[in-house]
Amino acid sequence: MRIALSEDMQAYKELYLLMYPNLHRFCYSFTRSKEAAEEVVSDVFIKLWQIRSQLSSINNLRVYLYRITKNLSLNYLAQASRNPAIQSADIDIESSIDFRDPEDLYISKETIQKIKLIIQELPPQCKIIFFLVREHGLTYKEVADILTISVFTVRNQLAIATKKIAEAISSGGQVVLRFNDRFSAS
Repeated sequence: MRIALSEDMQAYKELYLLMYPNLHRFCYSFTRSKEAAEEVVSDVFIKLWQIRSQLSSINNLRVYLYRITKNLSLNYLAQASRNPAIQSADIDIESSIDFRDPEDLYISKETIQKIKLIIQELPPQCKIIFFLVREHGLTYKEVADILTISVFTVRNQLAIATKKIAEAISSGGQVVLRFNDRFSAS
């Protein structure tokens, strides 16, 4: 890792440019504030630079960054309020649905609105898991590591989300949601 080995500022900048947008969206799902998300993610990268000499001992930097972001987001919420409840994830469902094969997939604006409402009604942890797998493309194992839960829980929560979405839209409009099998650690 170039950042750790030679304190390479260019490598740090590349990592920042690569990871900032995803970490910002992830943090926003907790804080529901763009300003707070910017502040928290900036703190994540400051912390990363401060521990750069230890980075070579980190097995999966992406998971590590998400975990720091989650922890700092929760710390922010605890400081901002005496009741640190996790806010619901604001998921951009259009980018969470696979539109690559338009012949196999038809989604009306009405159906998208219905899906968004269903997702907003999911339990907080279920929503965050759906967000991390669908929006960020993380594997079940990576999500389990970030949230410090089991892969089994991730799989079950995603199945719950998928089932609720499928049940709610089965009465009107056809939607095909493609969930990749994310059991691998890659």
